[in-house]
Amino acid sequence: MSRARVAVLTVTYNTGETIRPFLESVRRASSTELPVVIADNGSADLPALRAIAEAYGATVVSSGGNRGYGGGIDAALGALDDELPDEDPEFLLVTNPDVVLEDGAVDELVAAADRLPTGGSFGPQVLDEHGETYPSARQLPSLRTGLGHAAFSRLWPGNPWSQRYWSTTRVEERSAGWLSGACFLIRTSLFRELGGFDETYFMYFEDVDLGQRVGETGAENVYVPTARVVHTGAHSTSSNRKRMEIEHHRSAYRFLSRKYRAWWLWPLRLVLRVGLATRARWVTRK
Repeated sequence: MSRARVAVLTVTYNTGETIRPFLESVRRASSTELPVVIADNGSADLPALRAIAEAYGATVVSSGGNRGYGGGIDAALGALDDELPDEDPEFLLVTNPDVVLEDGAVDELVAAADRLPTGGSFGPQVLDEHGETYPSARQLPSLRTGLGHAAFSRLWPGNPWSQRYWSTTRVEERSAGWLSGACFLIRTSLFRELGGFDETYFMYFEDVDLGQRVGETGAENVYVPTARVVHTGAHSTSSNRKRMEIEHHRSAYRFLSRKYRAWWLWPLRLVLRVGLATRARWVTRK
């Protein structure tokens, strides 16, 4: 069998049956068979997960604990090295397990990568379960857009800062500051060069950080809406919304404090820390 050009990496944590439609969709998303590695972050239902994965020819490995999304993907890549020690795939499809890929989606992303040698990562159009487009290709957060978005996004959703940050209206092939970690294709050599995800981001902003680092190499993050996936949200953690909001604000501070890390910007970092902590308390007050 010829070397697979794409390997699929995903992470599970008490995912249950959610993984089944994902694995089924992987079969239809490419004209060739794709190896799939699932890194499990400590699921209670691990035997059931292994049984489902085995039925689809996928490999399940333990990440060694709950390492978050980025840490799980890095663990999956390590397991892929063991699975295919002499056959490094050209691309990695990094994806959530509650994603359903539309037919031919992976082929579309690979075709874009072949057309665009300056591209480093490639993101599909992400739809929610209602068929609405999720803003999965955005600008990198800046102080101006970040503050405007944080201050007005809930009270005034159509404000210009949020619109600029989310870039909701441009469903066309284009460069972006970063691509949603829900699903994207990246050149394996580039992902290795970057050292994978930064595991200090346990939840949220690991994809923002990766997108920034991709751009710093001179490569582009490319939005490819001809490839489409549905993010069902079936494994979302809405029942633990408070923790998610807190982690989101912590990760936002981590990213911005690194972006504005010069010593003389310490007053700005202090304002960001206090402001984001205050906002986290406000949005989780109920």
